Amino acid sequence: MTQLDRPVAPSRPDPPLTVDERAELDRLRREVQALHVGPRPRTGFRWRSLVAVVLIVLGCVLAPVAGLAVWTNNQLSDTDRFVRSVGPLVDDPDVQSALTGRLTETVFTYVDVQTLADDAVDALEGVGVPPLLVDRLGTFTPTITSAVENFVRERIAQLVAGPAFEAVWDRAIATAHDRLDAVLSGDSDGVVVQDGAVYLQLGPFVDLVKERLSDAGLTAVSLIPDVNPTVELAQADTLVRAQTAYDTLNTVAGVLPWVVLLLFVAGIYLARNRLRALVGTGLGLALSMVVLAAGLLVARSLLVDAVPAAAAPAAGSGFDIVVTYLRYGLRALLVLGLVLALAGFLAGRSETAVGIRSWTKERLHSIRGGPSPDGRVGTWARRHVRGLRIAAVALAVLVFVFLTEPTGAAILVIAALLLVVLAVIEFLARPATAPADRVEASREAPPPGPAR
Repeated sequence: MTQLDRPVAPSRPDPPLTVDERAELDRLRREVQALHVGPRPRTGFRWRSLVAVVLIVLGCVLAPVAGLAVWTNNQLSDTDRFVRSVGPLVDDPDVQSALTGRLTETVFTYVDVQTLADDAVDALEGVGVPPLLVDRLGTFTPTITSAVENFVRERIAQLVAGPAFEAVWDRAIATAHDRLDAVLSGDSDGVVVQDGAVYLQLGPFVDLVKERLSDAGLTAVSLIPDVNPTVELAQADTLVRAQTAYDTLNTVAGVLPWVVLLLFVAGIYLARNRLRALVGTGLGLALSMVVLAAGLLVARSLLVDAVPAAAAPAAGSGFDIVVTYLRYGLRALLVLGLVLALAGFLAGRSETAVGIRSWTKERLHSIRGGPSPDGRVGTWARRHVRGLRIAAVALAVLVFVFLTEPTGAAILVIAALLLVVLAVIEFLARPATAPADRVEASREAPPPGPAR
């Protein structure tokens, strides 16, 4: 019998692939398919791509304006929110110093300590005190005046830093806001605007200072009449522009954010590569927030340069405190833009993104323990894996939307939890494996005999 006539024994069947081998085979198949198919060749200019770019760019340009509009509507048109925003001003050392100086100046405008001391010395001379003693006492009047002024300033500084002053401050700020809101809204009934400017009235503070100084033994404050000094809040040349800006921003506050969102959604939908458009939208949104932050720095610099040097520290601190919530909002949108850009990149078709997803999937599929991939949980998870992913993303979006005051940290926490949930879904939906006894049987079974 020749070699060709010999019967060929059938080959031994290969054992089923393990989980790691199956994952590697799937990855290689995807890479080969991507190499053979490749990107579709462009067939010419597409108007949808141009429209998508225009919509996304327009949304990025309008995003800072929408942020300003919402901040204006939430902070300036609501007295309670305005008090919460501006109330911390009284805790700032620069503002406390400015208020202390203004109130001290008001006290000594009506209480001339030097004159009172000189009158007292003259009265002593009139009742027969020796001239030599009168002259000696007269040399002490400047020292007495300085000591009293320092005493009053220290007492006022302690009062300004205390809780009683803070309560009066909040009430005064609420009153000033009501008047400022009336002026900006164009309703000037009952509002006194002197020379086209709005002023914060310090009458309640003066009354509180008189009460505390009188309790401390300085009864001379009874010479201060009922006065109401003021601090200027707005310049006349900016009042008209402020009214126009206030009306405009207040009108569009409820509409413009939704317009920006609609522009982004429409731009991504019309884009040729939607994931790439998502990356561009996220980066554009982040860049627009950086521009808004730079604009706030420029506005702060202009404000500080416009006031006297002595009031510059208080003006800068006041500006920082007033725009605190606006800065929180732009930081949150900055983080949101970066998260969207990262999500679009990782879900894209670039070699790096595919490699990251494949490596992550392999690591998750190689984890042992937990529910069996052949059990009910694993089978159900593989059958509904797409719906579970969509549900997880939708739930994360809903949590973000219903946050009262979303911050950058909150967005990062939501994104991190979403990644954990997606990892759990991927782990539960890992490919099924053959039973161990079937694998062993297939390996140990002898090959069938030659066919006759």
